[in-house]
Amino acid sequence: MLSRVADCLYWLGRNVERAENIARIVDVNLQLMLDAPIRESRQLKKNWLPIAACLGEDERLQKKQRRVDSERVADFLVFDRENPNSISSCLFSARENARTVRERISTEMWEHLNRAYLWSAGAGARKLYQNNQYGFFQNLKEICYLFHGITDSSLSHDERWEFLQVGKFLERAEKTSRVVDEEYHLLRQNGKSPSNEHLQWTAVLRSCSARQAYQRIYVSDVQASKVADLLILNKEFPRSIEFCVLQVDQSLRRLSGVLPGKFSNAAEKLSGRLAAELNFSSIEEIIAPGLHAAMDTLQVQLNQIGEAIFRTYIDPVIPEAPEVAAQAEAAQQQ
Repeated sequence: MLSRVADCLYWLGRNVERAENIARIVDVNLQLMLDAPIRESRQLKKNWLPIAACLGEDERLQKKQRRVDSERVADFLVFDRENPNSISSCLFSARENARTVRERISTEMWEHLNRAYLWSAGAGARKLYQNNQYGFFQNLKEICYLFHGITDSSLSHDERWEFLQVGKFLERAEKTSRVVDEEYHLLRQNGKSPSNEHLQWTAVLRSCSARQAYQRIYVSDVQASKVADLLILNKEFPRSIEFCVLQVDQSLRRLSGVLPGKFSNAAEKLSGRLAAELNFSSIEEIIAPGLHAAMDTLQVQLNQIGEAIFRTYIDPVIPEAPEVAAQAEAAQQQ
């Protein structure tokens, strides 16, 4: 497979997953303002900067907007094409990636993604958003669900599918870590629990489609440590960080054919190490020194895996032959 094709498939998976995650986060926070008491709802509406910070877009937003509220942040994260990580920009990038490798993906994948982009860029999407925000975000999430389903059922599970999976699950792990990190940090930075802490942690679960999974596993009321345990260390929940890292690690090993417990490149080494660390950790060990610091470290590790994938498969550094290196050194000395 050409590195150009691998790059497009990898970012196709990441961009579709990113669009879905942003839709989830914005939708849940808009609904949270309806569930919260009136006084707290007004405060949430006025300060949506933490939502942008959760997605890593707070600096770009502050440079563009002097006043930050729910309407401006939502528009910035959904429709703003100048924001490279808005939903509109993600769908555009995904479509461009698919168009570049159109002959390597299924016709059904291309047609679905093309229709999704044309709808999101048209007046119909904006009108639906203004009239029915819940319906708008439900439509976006269903678009992403359908794309993943069409991909799994119409594309051979070969190298092309593996690169899509690596991009999808690496992006999902990164966004889950940001959601948990930002929420826990905001609720703990003042040293006291706010009155709507239960609502906010429930919103975190809903943003990851984890509310019912939490109830089946823990039954009890929503508690921060148990929410963190589900979203970080659960091996069976498909949006937990450990589940996603395991999927990335398995896909990378299927790409190279290396056996479990071994590695043939830096990407497999880093993904295997992180998977092992999560497998032998407990939520008490992660929370004890500070969940915020632990999530920061985890995000750095995920970024390192992404960089290693790029160096290994997209832009590998080819070592020079000894005689070529010797000639270059002699020429430089002269």
